[in-house]
Amino acid sequence: MKVAIYCRLSEEDRNKQFETDDSNSIQNQKSMLLQYSLEQGWELYNIYSDDDYAGADRRRPEFNQLLKDAEQHKFDIILCKTQSRFTRELELVEKYIHGLFPLWGIRFISIVDNADTANKGNKKSRQINGLVNEWYLEDMSENIRSVLTNRRVNGFHIGAFALYGYKKDPDQKGHLIIDEEAAAVVREVFNLFAQGYGKTAIARMLNDQGIPNPTEYKRLHGLRYQQPKTKNSTLWKYSAISDMLKNEIYIGNMVQGKYGSVSYKTKQNRPRPKSEWYVVEGTHEAIVDRELWDRVQALISQKAKPFDVGTIGLFARKVQCANCGYTMRSSKNRGKHYLKCANRHVAKDACVGSFISVDKLEQLVIDELNRLAAKYLDKEELERNIKFSDDLQEQKSQLLSHIAAYEKKASEYSKGIQELYMDKVKGILSESDYLKMSKEFTTDRNRLERMIADGQNQLSAIEEKMTAGDNRHKLAQQYTNLEYLTHEAVEILIDYISVGKRIPGTRDVPIEIHWNF
Repeated sequence: MKVAIYCRLSEEDRNKQFETDDSNSIQNQKSMLLQYSLEQGWELYNIYSDDDYAGADRRRPEFNQLLKDAEQHKFDIILCKTQSRFTRELELVEKYIHGLFPLWGIRFISIVDNADTANKGNKKSRQINGLVNEWYLEDMSENIRSVLTNRRVNGFHIGAFALYGYKKDPDQKGHLIIDEEAAAVVREVFNLFAQGYGKTAIARMLNDQGIPNPTEYKRLHGLRYQQPKTKNSTLWKYSAISDMLKNEIYIGNMVQGKYGSVSYKTKQNRPRPKSEWYVVEGTHEAIVDRELWDRVQALISQKAKPFDVGTIGLFARKVQCANCGYTMRSSKNRGKHYLKCANRHVAKDACVGSFISVDKLEQLVIDELNRLAAKYLDKEELERNIKFSDDLQEQKSQLLSHIAAYEKKASEYSKGIQELYMDKVKGILSESDYLKMSKEFTTDRNRLERMIADGQNQLSAIEEKMTAGDNRHKLAQQYTNLEYLTHEAVEILIDYISVGKRIPGTRDVPIEIHWNF
């Protein structure tokens, strides 16, 4: 019999001299399991070891390799110290230990808690182990959340990375101290903005001076940093300057909790509303004094005032530089609005730069739309062919009836899956029959749920029509013979627009419109 040994350590490993070394705990697990295998006379196939991974983390590399090898039946037995070393999730216990492993001909054994799939008598104890481990995960998550919340409320820094301009205090956990080299750059940014320089101009000045951006600075100084996902990651950009100028941490306030986890079972985070952030004043030394901060915030507020109605944001996030692919930003000069590629200004040779006025781009888009309408649309024919029901209420009633029937049937399938599981637990239903029947039930239920969702979408569309009434003529006229664009029309009609550099010797700017139709 070939055995695969699986080991895992979840708590922070403090016993390693080097990152590549196994921890003492992992070595102890291996020794115990190897000794047990020798005593049973089993042949060792491989040792799979995940260090510094939680039991609810499904992205464990060795764990996933173990499952792939098990499916290909490269060994006969999986051996762990405890069932929780394999997983703490009840769902995975049922899926693999009680479901797929028997189908693949794999025996699962954990020594300490006596779990053994070859022993039918301890199946309930394995299920109880899974349930207890699941509770442990949830309780642990709540406990950790409570501790972290308490530290946030009390103004302790709990992040993995210190904000640019600061570093973690080696003598006091959760406290930030000033990193003078980076702090000098932060002060320069605030002073330049207070003197009237724009964010892009500040980014260009820092790049011209050869000052590395926050990520590159941390990399060069051997500090922890988050791996950037964008190209030209060593350059300062508009967004980095903008974020810096609004961050209260620079005036000595600790701001945390901007993101929160979706569930204790996943590492995914989502933004939290500002009202739920944790803000504690005066937790560390300020880099920027309050007078300068207030002056900068007042300037930001002034610059944030909206432009004239009908022009601001008309092509927001819709226009890209044909040369570098970056989204072009808006600017205003002598009352006129322009779109330009910021990359041209942040560093030399970063981009040749694309530039176009909003008025010119709007007219080019209108001309192309009207050309397409004249060529392909017969307005009278279009108006006749827009279908409206004579009895929308009847359609709505039929749809509601169908949705109710689908929901009832989906509920029956859910109940059937529960009953199948109870029959399996009682021994009325075999493992293979349970898996086959529950898969069929689940497939049918998922199909019905998709039909319910489609029905609800159709219902929303009908209700909108009932509210709007018969507006065929309005719809037919909406996007033909246009004189001006609205942001709504741009959003509906245009995927994105690519703008190139002006053709030398002319006033022509090449553009490429990618429509949504």
